[in-house]
Amino acid sequence: MTTTELDGGAERGPLPPRALIVTVLGLYVREFGGWISVSALIRLMAAAGVDEQAVRSALSRLKRRGIVEAERRGGAAGYALSEYARQLLEVGDRRIFAEREAHTRDWVVVVFSVPESERQKRHALRARLSWLGFGTVSSGVWIAPGRLADDAREVLLGDGLDPYVDLFRAEYLAFGDPATKIARWWDLEALEQLYTDFLEAHEPARRHWEAQHRVPPGGEAFSDYVRALTSWRRLPYLDPGLPTDLLPASWSGTTAAQTFFALHRMLAGPAHDFVTAQAGAARPG
Repeated sequence: MTTTELDGGAERGPLPPRALIVTVLGLYVREFGGWISVSALIRLMAAAGVDEQAVRSALSRLKRRGIVEAERRGGAAGYALSEYARQLLEVGDRRIFAEREAHTRDWVVVVFSVPESERQKRHALRARLSWLGFGTVSSGVWIAPGRLADDAREVLLGDGLDPYVDLFRAEYLAFGDPATKIARWWDLEALEQLYTDFLEAHEPARRHWEAQHRVPPGGEAFSDYVRALTSWRRLPYLDPGLPTDLLPASWSGTTAAQTFFALHRMLAGPAHDFVTAQAGAARPG
């Protein structure tokens, strides 16, 4: 699925059309052969409260960023996902839709050294590791839960950053309180605020749909689901699944995950049917 790498990051506040469109591209457009007509996307985004001008403007920005490529099919103007976007979406699928568990205390450690003459590579490494969800132990030593080892290997190889990096699997042995260390390596206060924001924005939708005794109407399901997923999809990167017993007792990440996956179970099916009816029929060929 989708990652914040594709839409330039997700800020607090109202969800920008750019981010909502990236969610739709990641959720549905790959199923349609990686292409969607402009007219179909405009119809879909109208159901999410995004007007035509905002859709066209967002598509132009995504094109400039190399996320989509303008392409006509069957005489219809549209956009195809770039190969770069497809690769990131595949990595995102594994992270975003993984149910949260209390992970064991095994770690993957990245140690890197970059010559001063190639300091731009140092910046790229730090940006990539941060995007993957690694915490900072020191300037050249970063750490994450062990289950991220494969993602780290794949992404660093793909970016050509592997010559500067050594990867290790590790167990913390001494000398300190691991919970205190985690609070230094990750910004838990900022994460807690993001989880609180998510719950304030989407818990009402969860309560609403759980109180209904009917299949959610397609357009409403699509709007609520796309908005929830757009808010959620950055969080599994910022919080890479830290051991729950090392997190604060008041940690709201678990409740936020429960809310997202409840909405996913209730709304994903009706939303998919709505998209197929609105856009699937418009596929050329």
